[in-house]
Amino acid sequence: MIGRLIDGRYQVRSRIARGGMATVYLASDQRLERPVAVKIMHGHLADDENFKERFIQEARSAARLAHPNVVNVYDQGQDDESAYIVMEYLPGITLRELLQDHRVLTADQATDILEAVLAGLAAAHRSGIVHRDLKPENVLLADDGRIKIGDFGLARAASANTATGAALLGTIAYLSPELVTRGIADTRSDIYALGIMLFEMLTGEQPYKGDQPMQIAYQHANDTVPMPSSVNPRVPAELDELVLWATARDPDQRPRDARAMLDHLLELQRGGGAPTGIQKTMVLPAAMAPVGPAPAQSTGPTSGPGSTGDTLILAKGRHRTGPVLPAGAPTDNAAALTRKARARRRRGVVWLAIVIVLALVAGAVGWWFSNGPGAHAVVPSIANASVAQATSTLEGDGFAVSSQRVKQFDPDIAIGQVLGTRPRGGATVAKGAKVVLVISQGPQSLPFPAVVGEAEDTAKSQLGSFTVGDSTYRFDGSAAKGTVLSVAGKNSAGDTVDLGSATTYKEKRPVTLTVSLGGVPDVTGKALSDAQSTLEAVNLQGVEASSEYSDSVPQGQVIRQAAAADGAVVEGSTIDLVVSKGPQPITVPDVTGKSIRSAEEQLTGLGFKVAYKACTPAAACVLVNWKSLLTVSSSDPGATATGFRGDTITLKYNAFGIG
Repeated sequence: MIGRLIDGRYQVRSRIARGGMATVYLASDQRLERPVAVKIMHGHLADDENFKERFIQEARSAARLAHPNVVNVYDQGQDDESAYIVMEYLPGITLRELLQDHRVLTADQATDILEAVLAGLAAAHRSGIVHRDLKPENVLLADDGRIKIGDFGLARAASANTATGAALLGTIAYLSPELVTRGIADTRSDIYALGIMLFEMLTGEQPYKGDQPMQIAYQHANDTVPMPSSVNPRVPAELDELVLWATARDPDQRPRDARAMLDHLLELQRGGGAPTGIQKTMVLPAAMAPVGPAPAQSTGPTSGPGSTGDTLILAKGRHRTGPVLPAGAPTDNAAALTRKARARRRRGVVWLAIVIVLALVAGAVGWWFSNGPGAHAVVPSIANASVAQATSTLEGDGFAVSSQRVKQFDPDIAIGQVLGTRPRGGATVAKGAKVVLVISQGPQSLPFPAVVGEAEDTAKSQLGSFTVGDSTYRFDGSAAKGTVLSVAGKNSAGDTVDLGSATTYKEKRPVTLTVSLGGVPDVTGKALSDAQSTLEAVNLQGVEASSEYSDSVPQGQVIRQAAAADGAVVEGSTIDLVVSKGPQPITVPDVTGKSIRSAEEQLTGLGFKVAYKACTPAAACVLVNWKSLLTVSSSDPGATATGFRGDTITLKYNAFGIG
């Protein structure tokens, strides 16, 4: 597949990973010029309709989700015999690779990852999708700090929980008891898998082991997941309880979905209590255990006669009922008084010891939680500060600032400024804990659509990743009304730039569309009042700028129109109108005494027509150039009269003395 162009668009560059159903490749989207991950189903599975349907279901399930903690799906299709899915490319590693490198994660690291996975899974559960294959291989850790869930190949609707032959598909180490025994999966099955993943992050191992898959499945169905602290004593009690809650064998004893578990995790980070439904136990010193046989209602190991333990474990809320005298004890008054006196002395010594011990314990606890290893503090919320300012604030509050930096795109925080911290601001962590700064890389460059020539509404819908301001409108006869003529934005210096040919642009940056109002109405030939009304209807102002004589346009009508000033015609602009004064009047010249030819040439030159009688007698006129010899005696209209182009001037003359 390396080097192959899929569907005429995706150029395969290299292989990223290979699984049982498909191989994932790094490719280049030739159309949008961005790297993508292309998941291609193995060729030998192409004829298996069940596998093909699962493959297509993955694309549909993930495409329904739009969440920062879920891998985005861009496209799905088939090229020849190869079904493929095009996904967001996240350079980084999987949680499985992180566990292979580090084996055990700290409580802070584990809860950060758990919080992100729960957030993405909550979006899936909210959309009615059950993942059914949650495992470290499907949790992606990007180089820029993003954490996302991928591989929805086994996802199905939350309501589709009937048993099927394919229900046990998935990794056996993370299957819930109800999937093993009944083949039924719902949102609580995903929660069980998350509980196993949390156990693995905190301990570096899975809770159940076996040589055969059925051995592990049997343990899921019949055993209780141990507390992580039994393997790693450094695990806090709160996370012990969270694992036990999430991995309860009875689905009804687990969180109902990822949102419920996420809410409780956030409550724990704020210092809240244990989740509802978890039975706590308390361990009493042997000196405080009941004397004689244990009460019938108590459970677990007991101290006293016949026991080998030195503690008594009682369910919360139970209590001892007082000492029981051994059989055969003396009952006379003297013996009883002596016994009571000794008992009082013993009790006095015991109570003194208890008070001293409690004081020491209280002092130790106070030191532990105020200045010792158990001290906690709230991480301050830091945003839009310089690295130096953030470091000073954190160190002033007693935290250590890690040399590691996490970079993340953000459209609002300037490049190089602190975007936040990990753990995030407001989280309660151990005093002196190491805090990682998240640094803004500024807005992310996104593909910019070609919108010039599109309808305004269509263009705005395509620009949803950017900040589209109010459009500007102008008249343009070359484009239909409502069509985008140009698109402009701002560069990093704040200068206006033309985005008409841009292929990428920073997210949420401002965008302004210039939209056509159509052509300016043509009002030539209209009466002045009609022309002005027509222009006012489109919010333009028609003004009589000048008037001219016109032989073709009647008086009072518009000869031509033009914008009053250079530049684009926008709403409210003034249109200059040139109005006709009708034909131009001409004063008839005095042509008496001039030859007929000269008079005719002068009058026709002014636009008049000339008429005169033919020369008589004809015989004499033929012999001479009579128009040059004969002179005009008068004209009609006469000299100084007013005429117009096209009027006829009649000339009179004497022909050889004959009028």
